[in-house]
Amino acid sequence: MIRNLLVATMIVATLGAGLAAKPLDTSAIKAALETRIKNGNGVGYVVGIIDGAESKIITHGQARKTSSNAPTKDSLFEIGSITKTFTGLLLADMVLKGEVSLDDTVVSLLPEGVRIPSYKGKEITLLDLATHTSALPRLPSNFVPKDDSNPYAGYTVEILYAFLASYELTREIGEKVEYSNLGMGLLGHALANKANMSYEDLLRIRIFEPLGMTNSTITLREKDTKNLIDPHGPNREITSHWDLAVMAGAGAIHSSAVDMMTYMAANLGLKTSRLDDAIEFSHKFRHQYGDSGGGVGLAWVRSVKTDNGVTFAHDGGTGGFRAFISFNKEQAKGVFVLANSHDNATLIGQALFSGDIANFTRTERKVVDVPATVLARYEGEYELAPNFSIVVVEHEGSLFSQATDQANFQLFSSAKNKFFAKQVEISFTFDEGSEGEIVSLIMHQNGRDTPGLKLSAKEQKANAEKRTEGTVSLTPDQVAQVVGVYRFSPRVRVTIAERAGSFSAQLTGQGPVPIFPKSSTKFFAKVVKASLTFNVDKQGAIVSVTLDQNGAASQAKKIT
Repeated sequence: MIRNLLVATMIVATLGAGLAAKPLDTSAIKAALETRIKNGNGVGYVVGIIDGAESKIITHGQARKTSSNAPTKDSLFEIGSITKTFTGLLLADMVLKGEVSLDDTVVSLLPEGVRIPSYKGKEITLLDLATHTSALPRLPSNFVPKDDSNPYAGYTVEILYAFLASYELTREIGEKVEYSNLGMGLLGHALANKANMSYEDLLRIRIFEPLGMTNSTITLREKDTKNLIDPHGPNREITSHWDLAVMAGAGAIHSSAVDMMTYMAANLGLKTSRLDDAIEFSHKFRHQYGDSGGGVGLAWVRSVKTDNGVTFAHDGGTGGFRAFISFNKEQAKGVFVLANSHDNATLIGQALFSGDIANFTRTERKVVDVPATVLARYEGEYELAPNFSIVVVEHEGSLFSQATDQANFQLFSSAKNKFFAKQVEISFTFDEGSEGEIVSLIMHQNGRDTPGLKLSAKEQKANAEKRTEGTVSLTPDQVAQVVGVYRFSPRVRVTIAERAGSFSAQLTGQGPVPIFPKSSTKFFAKVVKASLTFNVDKQGAIVSVTLDQNGAASQAKKIT
């Protein structure tokens, strides 16, 4: 039930010392990428590496599932939230030119009459937006995509202003870093308004042209069509390109490997231009982020400073693309990864940066068929930490797991008591007690083994009661009305099912999520923060459902 809406997260750059001091092994990198296609959900990749005097662009896989051709150095990828670093650079450039100040309030750059929320008399500044410390939410609550496959396309400046006028901040401005697509989209819009031009024109004039990034764009031009490649969803299905409209500053750029190599070299100081001072300004530490001692600059995430210098990083993702970039100026080393799928570009990039290709190689795992009666043994709730647990359920002959406040995914058996996921790099080992019953699991992820004790039937019941608190019972007629298939878009549907009095919602490409009725038309989920409202026509028949999640609402029409 979690939809991908600019999926990038703030990464604390805890990268290794850097690329190994030896010639880059292109064949080994391609072989490792091939394992991610064969054994995972990868499709096509372009990797760029700078290591001192050596630089290389590596391409592998497919630009389109309908063709055997690999992406090229000129292929256009959506780079998602890496766009935010360009927005931060625009801010740096305008500050150094004396056009704005970091302490300027955002409202001062917008048309007269536009309201921006404040907190206890303090106004949101440009610096607050650029460092994700504005206290604005990740997404506006009136973000209601008409097309879930291209969710930002219909979000206009009028809708944005309406949200800002009605929203009240709930915490101190500048207090802590909390990632906000809304905040960075607003920053890009405000800077463009100040410059009296579109965000895209501002990018082109201030960054793309000075750096010679001729392939990079937001609006696709006629010359771009031959280089545009297909995006792919979590199951490697072809999906839609995204248009970010007024939120362009948060993630709208299309770019190529050639241009990203140029951008990375400029950030490393290996390519000089009139932007040199602005680039340096955008890198400066502005706010602490996390407990590791790292921080943020103007959009860039910074590692702790060591004898090896500071490593900078950002990742990005849209509906069918993933991207990652990282560099260390003291070592003159950098990596970017562009993928036209949901594969983990961040993991690949971090492994390449550390010089350990084995860290992103995906081992082939054969799937063992397991009867549903055996799968049912593993059902239950496993506590890995206070307020964090894994819920495992069997559904129609398949096993699914879901961590607290995270998406669920299907598990596949590789051996007795051993299961793995295909969409994410995670696996579980279930342990038996003296009587042969399942008593615990071990979660294997990112080189760590985290044990989780299976809660007793009494504890699970108590937790279930907490999750179902405030629920009601439905009549058979009401149940029949709710269950069915609802369509958000041609590629995205949600199936509402009922079994033995329990309800579930299953989104395309995901596993079922338990949902609970508060009334005959209102349901909620507890494992994820989401609710469902079933809409009725004049005759009282359910005709659609509205999903509210993460401050965004989407409507799906009932089709069966």
